[in-house]
Amino acid sequence: MNESQLHELLLQALEHERGGVKIYKAALKCARHPELKQEWTKYLGQTENHVVVLSNVCTALGIDPGMQTPGCKIVKDLGAALVIAMETALSAGNPAAAQIVACDCVTLAETKDHANWELIGEAAKALEENKAKVLADAYEQIEDEEDEHLYHTKGWGRELWLESLGLQAVLPPPEETDDATTAVEAARAKVAADTAREAHR
Repeated sequence: MNESQLHELLLQALEHERGGVKIYKAALKCARHPELKQEWTKYLGQTENHVVVLSNVCTALGIDPGMQTPGCKIVKDLGAALVIAMETALSAGNPAAAQIVACDCVTLAETKDHANWELIGEAAKALEENKAKVLADAYEQIEDEEDEHLYHTKGWGRELWLESLGLQAVLPPPEETDDATTAVEAARAKVAADTAREAHR
């Protein structure tokens, strides 16, 4: 295990979660659908907790959670760009379009979050017992939430886009109503949405 690169992964993941808090706050300003607002409000609270969990992981492994590497600065700038994109969309005066932009931005952020936690889970398998437990406990606590954030928001984005195109949309999306938390469940939810659309044609 390359310890310095593990530290970099954890610091970047922590910075990404910090940015995620700002992203969800901006996204909530764009959300119009009541159930989407409710969902993102829950995700905001969970992401705030992810910041605490990862800060504690860093401390337990002897890493300063306040350390800013060049990689962390890039992560911070990318998160800030997503916030700016949502603010720009909101200021354009088309609330429905801003809601879609927010879904796109959250999906982008959560895709990277999902990748970070997959890497953290893999790293936990390769560490010595005490360090492995620190990472594994955090992974077990957070991984399912990250899956939900990604797959549910992706479903919302797809259906809101279809609605904006004047096509049959399933809202809330099946990912939400079926509580999809894996790629397989998300794929099944999309099939369910497609089937519902066919039934209305």
